[in-house]
This record gives sequence, structure tokens and C-alpha cells, in this order.
Amino acid sequence: MQRSTDRILSTSVGSLARPHSLLHTMKKKEHGEPYDEQEYARQVSDAVEEVVRKQVESGLDVVTDGEQGKVSFVSYISERLGGLEKQTGGESVLPASWRKEVEDYPEYYEEYLNKYSSTVSPLTEAVCTGPVSYEGHDALAEDIENLKSAVRKNPAIEAFMPATSPAILARNEYYRSDEEFMEAVVEALREEYEAIAGAGLLLQVDDPWLIEMLSEDSPEATKNAGAHIERVNHALRNIPAEQVRFHTCYGLNHGPRINDLPFGDVVDFMLQVDVGAYSFEVANPRHQHEWRVWEDVKLPDGKILMPGFIGHATNYVEHPELISDSIVTYAKLVGRENVIASADCGFSSRATFAPEVHPTVVWSKFEALAEGARLASKRLW
Repeated sequence: MQRSTDRILSTSVGSLARPHSLLHTMKKKEHGEPYDEQEYARQVSDAVEEVVRKQVESGLDVVTDGEQGKVSFVSYISERLGGLEKQTGGESVLPASWRKEVEDYPEYYEEYLNKYSSTVSPLTEAVCTGPVSYEGHDALAEDIENLKSAVRKNPAIEAFMPATSPAILARNEYYRSDEEFMEAVVEALREEYEAIAGAGLLLQVDDPWLIEMLSEDSPEATKNAGAHIERVNHALRNIPAEQVRFHTCYGLNHGPRINDLPFGDVVDFMLQVDVGAYSFEVANPRHQHEWRVWEDVKLPDGKILMPGFIGHATNYVEHPELISDSIVTYAKLVGRENVIASADCGFSSRATFAPEVHPTVVWSKFEALAEGARLASKRLW
């Protein structure tokens, strides 16, 4: 993983809006309707090349495939793990932290949740009905080749590929215990992690579930989070830490967010994940003040922070000078070589015709991020 050795590097987090032509085909695929498989593969490949090109043109140094071939960062894994059955026709699943927000702001969320009619498919829970195994080798190989091909045509300093954490959205109806089920999931996901790293890409583990677990109103919350971290580390055991990024956030909720857990309650757990870099929310106005956490928390040697300096929940384009100020603040706290400028989260974590941030605005945000990194570099070097 490249460090900010002579200037501040910039990167995205993962998901980006899919083109409508791809969404229409993806919707057919998700709902069991006839579709042209070759055309679908071409659409995904073209979409990956386009988002990589635009990331590079926006000035980003470390790019990704935008998860163009995935319906969501959560549900894609049900297609890659044997033993899981996708549930159709079920109700959308809301995390516990969302449910609290809905209770506090029912009028707002009635309107907000209606937007999900624009998604390709609802976010529903899968069911484990047999032994879990990794069966996604062909799909993953296609993802890897699409990204590597796009980067060959649009050179960047590095490329990363996101993958979900072992806390998958699935209910166990096969194993004797949930613990046994999770052990099987960890071993299956390990294959995806190691294939990404083995292809020479950076692996990013997407894990909003860590904060979700810590947000639970339960005496078991910290114990559950600790066990989850052990599973993540076990799945990563064969990959050099410096080849892995870890992203945690407060989920997909673009609402009032008054129930967000303070980042100070998260940071010590996050740093227990044995990776090279940590990605988390900063531009979110519920968390902008939390740079002060790093006055007391020491960043372990050799680690990198990737704070989010542009928000995924607003169509405002942050000013480069503001981004520069924020970068310099973090650089002075943890060292300029230990900061890579990033975003709070992905900009379309689910395939939808109506992402909260308009796709044209996203590229302006990335341009502002890259410019903010350039301005900060002039101040820091």
C-alpha cells in the first residue's frame, strides 16, 4: 500500500452509481427474467472502465471498480457462497440503528424509505440451508479482470477491490450454532479475500457491522464486537496487513443521525483489526468534531488513516480549502505520511436508479478532494 511520502494521496471508498442501461439488465437478472448474459457482462465491463477513467480524471490516486457488478455490497455474497438461499418477496431488512432513527423521525423516514422503490431489488436476509462454501470463483475472476483491465487503460497509483466482512446478512438454519455458521462463513470469505490480494490488488473489507454491533443496547455488545474482530482477523491471516484497507461507517442512513455512536467508542475496536489502513466518516457533520479523538489515541506504527473528507449523504460539494484544512489537522495529529484523503462512504452502496448524491455531483466532489489534497500537500511539504 502506497503512503503519502511526498504528497497527500487521495482515494474513494467503493460503490458508485451504475449506468441505467446496466441497472435495467441487472433488475431482470435479480428478478429471474430472461436477459442476455453476454450483454450483461459487457455492460459491467464498460461500466467499470468508465468509473475508473472518471476517478483518474478527477485526480484520485487509488481507484476502485465502483462495485458496478454488485446489486449491493451486502447481498452480492449470497450469490458467491454455496449453502445460502436468497429470499424473494421478503420485507427489506433495517439494521437496529436505523429502526431507532425511524422511531424518532417517522415522517422523514416514511418519505426516505419510499426511495427504495428505485433500487434494483430489496435488501432481504438470506437463509443458510446447507454447508457454506465459496462458489464465486468465476464471478470474482471477472471482477478482478474488469478492474485490472480498466486500470491498464487508465493508469492509477493503485487499485483496490471492496469485499464484505464476515458479518453477512443471513440467518442460520443449518449449523448447530451461529458460531459454527460464522466459522464456515469466515473460511469461505477467506478465499475471496486471498484471491483479491493474490491478484495484486489492495483488498478493502467493508464493515459497517462493527459499529452496528457496538451500537446495540445490550451488555453483549462489546463482546460481540470483539468476537467479530477476531473473525475478520482470522479471515485475513494469510494476507500482509499492508495490503488491506478496513472501512467502517454508520451504514446507509442519510438521515438526522442523532443516534450515531460517538467515534471515540469505536476507535479502539477499529484499531484491533490487523490491516494497513482505516477508513471512517469525518465529513458527516455528526462527526466532524471527532478529530480530537486522535489527540488521545495513538495510531499504531506503520498504520494509515483514510478519513472521509467528502460526504456521501449530501449534494453539497465541499470546498477544497475546507478539505485542505481537515487534511492538515489530521496530518499534524498522526503524521502527514499516515494520511490518505478519502470519502465518508460509497456513493451508491445499493444498485439504484435514484442515488442520494447525483452521479454528476460525485465527480465534482472527487475533484474537490483531489484539489484539497494538493493544497494540503503544499502546506505540509
